[in-house]
Amino acid sequence: MTEQPTSFERPQGVDPTESRGALPRTPAHAPEGAAGLPSAAPGDATPCGPGGPAGPAGPGGKGSKGSKGIRGSKGIMGQDPAGSEPEHSQPATAETDTHRPRPAPESIPVQPGARADPRAERGPERTADLSYERVLEQAADGRERRTGQIPAPGRPTPMRRDGDRLRFVGAATRRIARGLDLDEIVMGLCRATVPTFSDAILVYLRDPLPVGDERPVADRVVLRLRRTDRIPEERDTDTGFAALAAPPETPELSELSAAIAELCEVRPGGALAEVLRGVRPVFADSPAALAALPELLGEDSQLEVPDDQRAILAPLRGRRRVIGAAVFIRRPDRMPFENDDLLVAAQLATHSALGIDKAVLYDREAYIADELQRTMLPETLPRPTGVRLASRYLPAAETARVGGDWYDAIPLPGSRVALVVGDVMGHSMTSAAIMGQLRTTAQTLAGLDLPPQEVLHHLDEQAQRLGTDRMATCLYAVYDPVSHRITIANAGHPPPVLLHLGGRAEVLRVPPGAPIGVGGVDFEAVQLDAPAGATLLLYTDGLVESRLRDVATGIEQLREKLAATAQLTGPDHPPPLEALCDEVLDMLGPGDRDDDIALLAARFDGIAPSDVAYWYLEPEDSAPGQARRLARRALSRWGLEELTDSVELLVSEVVTNAVRYATRPVTLRLLRTDVLRCEVGDDVPQLPRLRQARATDEGGRGLYLVNRLARRWGATRLSTGKVVWFELNQGGQ
Repeated sequence: MTEQPTSFERPQGVDPTESRGALPRTPAHAPEGAAGLPSAAPGDATPCGPGGPAGPAGPGGKGSKGSKGIRGSKGIMGQDPAGSEPEHSQPATAETDTHRPRPAPESIPVQPGARADPRAERGPERTADLSYERVLEQAADGRERRTGQIPAPGRPTPMRRDGDRLRFVGAATRRIARGLDLDEIVMGLCRATVPTFSDAILVYLRDPLPVGDERPVADRVVLRLRRTDRIPEERDTDTGFAALAAPPETPELSELSAAIAELCEVRPGGALAEVLRGVRPVFADSPAALAALPELLGEDSQLEVPDDQRAILAPLRGRRRVIGAAVFIRRPDRMPFENDDLLVAAQLATHSALGIDKAVLYDREAYIADELQRTMLPETLPRPTGVRLASRYLPAAETARVGGDWYDAIPLPGSRVALVVGDVMGHSMTSAAIMGQLRTTAQTLAGLDLPPQEVLHHLDEQAQRLGTDRMATCLYAVYDPVSHRITIANAGHPPPVLLHLGGRAEVLRVPPGAPIGVGGVDFEAVQLDAPAGATLLLYTDGLVESRLRDVATGIEQLREKLAATAQLTGPDHPPPLEALCDEVLDMLGPGDRDDDIALLAARFDGIAPSDVAYWYLEPEDSAPGQARRLARRALSRWGLEELTDSVELLVSEVVTNAVRYATRPVTLRLLRTDVLRCEVGDDVPQLPRLRQARATDEGGRGLYLVNRLARRWGATRLSTGKVVWFELNQGGQ
């Protein structure tokens, strides 16, 4: 229990062993001269009866203020009909206690002049189970022994002593602490307090919620109703009281949130701002709460909050600022809150606010981690010529969504594509940051069109510059759809699996190599056939290795899974890529996933030799004319005569720029796929740049024409020079 101000001290003349926290009751008077208990002093207040709190009954006496609410209109928490007996009232006659009387516990001394509680003679039942559910069972069992009645399901049970309050606070805080996100914590607060501590609860939180040490951007403070909870509606046929019944003008009202304002702006210097600044819970009948509650609930609120200490307004303060407020409400037929209940409300508010503060920080960190991981991986896969791609990524756990696994597909000159998959040690923010740097380096090296083994060598050097313990595995493959070949280099990564069109799956024999970051290790590349219709599967070790199996066993299970999946579609039709990826992930059991999983599948369609035209041109002045004639013949053979004029003009301009500076033969290649692609290569590494020619210039307009007429165009630097390419739609411009 946290330290509370002296205003929460128990008033004189009140029995500390009597807790009026849940249900109204009419205790029996203790016989005078009971062992260890003083007799009731004259002038003691009459116990609470059907009319309300303790006080002299009848006209002229200082009786109860009744159940009149803060607002005058009849509301959900309305007044009990006059003359009706509360639902849980007890008979006024004393019970016959056959047990031997006991003195009051030494830890709870009886105040002089206070009325003795007959339950103190019997003493509370002892139990080692202090769970929330056990507290409810204890209270129900105690009432059944005293009255022979069992409380109705869903109805609140009394907390008769300070020990009950302690057990309730312990169970409630444990339930609140179980929540990980904001909604779970708020729901835990509501479920823990209703109906044991209150009949209804309103929870307001700042909108937007501040995160950590961040200062709110807006100067004003706005509270939004986050959640409400209450006892379900049920009508008491004996008293005619409808629990939390809707007002006549809204008979279909079923939620508290419909009766109050959803948003509340805290006015600087207002009553609500003063209560929130004070941090301490206050009763609804206090002067501060009388002015603050209408501001919180809204001026047009239909909810009538009972007075006479049947409602508590508790600010929710996080680590550095107030983040909201909670309103605990009891119905008029229940006993009002006591001063000790303010301590309970303070504990609940403190634990809830700290939990909400931590949940907001956790959500922000999870959001940052998700955004980091999302930006590190490709948002969409490219659509290179002659190959179809599909991918999957699974984090190691929902609570740690970042890792060091990555995949990538990078288009290369000559309609080729680079396929990359890698795995940095660990699955943390540091691993994700290193993965991002290695992926960026791999993209840069791929743009230089370096061989796969050279790419891994430069990645190894980059990993050593990042740190001595920065290690990763990587597999880099380049697929050429024209030659139907694939070149692969490996750096300590699991070997890929190739699924042939007939359904045969084989593990490719690739030199394993050493992981990236070891340093001083040469990498070796191999060239393998990649027939049309085959599927190459690249993956990380999280797919094939776990606590239940080693890598070799997992790779063999993956091969068998691919072969079995291919049998479902027949020998002439390869399985769809997306469905194939899902089937591969289904091989993982509940306890098989211990690491991140990155999966990249590539279906090789290739480009037929009949759709490729390739020539060498000597760097002479006659080369542009020869290029126009060769291109015209190829277009006529393919039935694309409508593109002849555009292709001749663009080919002539690009070849002219190439032969002007080239010293070796210039290459010209035409590819017919869904588009017509033209590639011109030379041995000059300088890339051409588009510029605006002046009116007096005789040249400099070639690339301007290419930019205007082509669907797309670009230039890529190679290790032996460069390639300038452009594409045209087959339907013409």
